[in-house]
Amino acid sequence: MPFETHEDYFAECTAESRDRLASIQREVERRVPGAVRCIAYQMPAFRQQRVFFYFAAFKKHVGIYPPVTQDAAIIAETAPYRGPKGNLSFPHGEELPLELIGRIAEALARQYSAGHEETR
Repeated sequence: MPFETHEDYFAECTAESRDRLASIQREVERRVPGAVRCIAYQMPAFRQQRVFFYFAAFKKHVGIYPPVTQDAAIIAETAPYRGPKGNLSFPHGEELPLELIGRIAEALARQYSAGHEETR
């Protein structure tokens, strides 16, 4: 079923996933003023001039997309969470690093507003 809002997506998730997604949603909105909620690729996302942050719940983890490519410090700090394509997975059995996720959102907002070629 196509989702129209973050809440529509959250309603289809387990209670644990819903809480984790809502925490991420609040952190992104706190860290990136003016970020607008949207749905893209059937996932909750945020946009400014363009979509810059996607997040989704899976059976064993919460994923954040796309990878940060322009901030070496964040890239290094997120190494334990990165998959083969650079996307981030945060296991449900571990505490969410919300402060780090907030900095990831800020980095992605900068990356996508800067118009770097690899973000197109």
